[in-house]
Formats: sequence, C-alpha cells, structure tokens
Amino acid sequence: MLTGGEEVERFEQEFGKMVDHRRCLAVNSGTSALITCLAALGIGEGDEVIVPGFTFGATANAVLLVGASPVLADVDPVTYCLCPHSVRERITSRTAAILPVHLYGHPAPMEDLLKVAEQHGLAVVEDAAQAHGASSGGVPCGAFGDAAAFSFHATKNMTTGEGGMAVFNDAQAAERAASIRSQGMNTAYQYEMAGFNFRMPATAAAIGRVQLRRLPELTEKRLKHADSYEEMITKHRTPRVMAGARHVYHQYTLTSSNRDVLLARLRESGIDARVYYPNPLSDFPIYGHDAYPLPNARDAASAVVSIPVGPHMSEVDIVRVVEVVES
Repeated sequence: MLTGGEEVERFEQEFGKMVDHRRCLAVNSGTSALITCLAALGIGEGDEVIVPGFTFGATANAVLLVGASPVLADVDPVTYCLCPHSVRERITSRTAAILPVHLYGHPAPMEDLLKVAEQHGLAVVEDAAQAHGASSGGVPCGAFGDAAAFSFHATKNMTTGEGGMAVFNDAQAAERAASIRSQGMNTAYQYEMAGFNFRMPATAAAIGRVQLRRLPELTEKRLKHADSYEEMITKHRTPRVMAGARHVYHQYTLTSSNRDVLLARLRESGIDARVYYPNPLSDFPIYGHDAYPLPNARDAASAVVSIPVGPHMSEVDIVRVVEVVES
C-alpha cells in the first residue's frame, strides 16, 4: 500500500491534534489542499473569492481552478496579511468566500475577518501553507474558518517533500473532500462527482509523521533565531508581531527602502536571501484587472526581503547574516 492506507490515516489523525481535532485529509500538495477545500464547500463557477493581493500565486490559482473568480483585496501595511477593511470594500452579490493567508507564518486577523464573513454569509478558507503551529488568541491557525489548507513543500516549516493537508470543520464537507481527492469515489469504482488524483503517498505520510513530532523543536529554533535578529538588526524594519499572535517565521522578512541594494549585498556574501513576492497579483492579467488600488501590496512587493531563519542555522550563521544586513 504505497498510496493512502494506514500510514496516511495516522498522519491525518496526528495532524488533527494540532488544529483542534478537526477532520484532516492528506493530499499531494498545498495547492491540491486549497482546491479540495474550495470545491468541498461548493465554491465554483459564478462565485467570487476575496484573496490578498500580496501572496504566492497558488492562492489565487486555486480559486481559478475551481471555476471561481479571485477578487484582490489589499493587505495590512505591517503584517502584510489580508486587511478586513479592504475585504469589506470588495464584497459583491457574487462573493462566496474569503481566503486569508497567514503570510510568512504570521496569523491573519481572523477575528475581524470572521465577523465580516458572518455578517455577509461567507465561507472562510484559511491558506495556512506557511503557518504550521502558528496561532492567534490561543487558537491554532487552521482552526478558525470552515476549511484550511497546509503545505508540506520542501521549504515549509515541516515537510513531506511535497504534500498538503486539507482541514475541515464540517463533517459533510470533509466527506465531499474525500471523494474529490480520489476521482470522485468514496467506494471503489462508484463515482459520485468529478474528482482528482490528489492522494498522498504513504512514504510522504511516513516522513510527515516524523516531521510533525519534530515541529515543536524546529519551531523553537526558528523563534530563537528570530529573537536574535530582532535584537541585533537596527537599520531595516524587522517583522512586527501583533498582540496575541504566535508568529512561526516561515520567513523572516525585513522591509527596506534600499531592498535591491540589500539583496545584492546579501547574495554577494553567499547568503541566500530572497524576495517573497516581487509583484502584487494585480500585475498579472490572469487574475483580472479592475480599478481597485492595492497600495500596501505594491509597497510590500517593492520593499520586502527575507533572510535565512531555518532551524539548520547556527548562532555563527545568524551573526554573519546580521553583519551583512547592518553594513
């Protein structure tokens, strides 16, 4: 049994403990998890889904791939997460869901977004691809909305090499999701709907189970490195953590008015700094164009640079990065 089976089921059950015991379904990528969540909630053709204008393209791609339309809203200028005020401005009669992203591992403002959703009868799907173990007000990311999607890509805070997890609050939605990930079947060769092959291999789940057990240890190392950066970096804006939030630093992202110079200096010094993300989604015609401005998303795209913060780093590595940043 190399696909699905007992190893995958155990991984799902163990991961569920991290998201308030919600139903979890392991899939083959974070994008597959997003598509599964949206489709299981019945979101599709004719619907609009509000997404942040500053995020990885997979967030909006998943909306397109279920036949719905992504509607871009602006982000908070401090956390770069979806702005509730901007969301309100983007709601129309076609809006079916809000898709916040816990960007860089910092929780989106879920309390406010859930209030907006409740007032307008909207579903909430969390893009928690970067937020394993993050929380807000003591509630874990992935346990706020109707559904949530995690990624286990090789760069994430925990990995299965490639993979994802779809998380559901509603048992019926979870049952639909189980069919969607396996060619529309709940029983072998009995097709209830059009589905996909989104199944997770057992080998990936085995890796994921070990990674999940190590996640607290790996996260503490990230937090320690982030604290060191916070103490030592003075010449660029460091990440700000909102009250009650637990940031898990998938990325440690600086904001700099001299971003391109800083990035070049880091790379010249052999430090693998990167920009996540160099463009707001409004720059790409595939996501549609309208006159709604995204000034915070555009400012972020022009100023952010992420420096290494992973658990593999030593204190010597941290000091070396700081020396280049400060110079």
